[in-house]
Amino acid sequence: MDMTGATEGICYDRTLPLELEDEAKRVAVQENPTNYQDPSASLSDPNIDPSERIALIASKRWRPGKILKIRFLDGSSTMQGKVVQYAREWTQYANIHFEFDNSRYAEIRISFYADRGSWSALGTDALLQRAFPPNQPTMNFGWLRDNTPEEESSRVVLHEFGHALGAIHEHQNPQGGIQWDEAAVYRYFSGPPNYWTPEQIRFNVLDKYSADILLGTRFDPESIMLYNLPASLTRGPTRLTGRSNTKLSQMDIDFIKVAYPR
Repeated sequence: MDMTGATEGICYDRTLPLELEDEAKRVAVQENPTNYQDPSASLSDPNIDPSERIALIASKRWRPGKILKIRFLDGSSTMQGKVVQYAREWTQYANIHFEFDNSRYAEIRISFYADRGSWSALGTDALLQRAFPPNQPTMNFGWLRDNTPEEESSRVVLHEFGHALGAIHEHQNPQGGIQWDEAAVYRYFSGPPNYWTPEQIRFNVLDKYSADILLGTRFDPESIMLYNLPASLTRGPTRLTGRSNTKLSQMDIDFIKVAYPR
């Protein structure tokens, strides 16, 4: 799905075409053999407190302890420095390491100008060269610039690197309990600055992931992976606040330690 018209401020998913899913599974298992396990078994893992979960694709995790090489394809030294500064927060808690060495073999390749949107390959999907050729980005920060406020820089960098570790959007967590006012959602995202089609709106906002492919159940309203859209877009007891989450929540921290154990 072409999403190059995505809005500033709202990230969109870079999911794979169906014809690449089998290859993605093979590559994921080669990278981390535990990706072959039944995700439902992990949901019953006694080491995972049900109160400490963000939603993460169980079969796209990197090997714990891996050094992920990261290359910048463009961007000023200031923009690159903001990414380095904020991305490393994940490594304080997850058994994963980021090496910003601009290696030609980098698994994560970052652009600031690929398009106007913000997005990342989901976990080990970044290894699929048919989806993400070696000379093209696996992650984009379409609105991160030298003068971007620090809170926004923190928000978008932590969010996209969460995707790079396999985390999904929290508003698409099937256990989130969010009841959308669909008519309001379509109006909101079809206008400026998004101009999304009905198909894009359903894919990026209204659709939920299947619970049987996820690690994590309980909805976290403070997660860095949640976009707190206006409360007017929802109905029912679970309401969004409209305030952006700009740092890792305690649930984010607790769960990523389990997803990438030391």
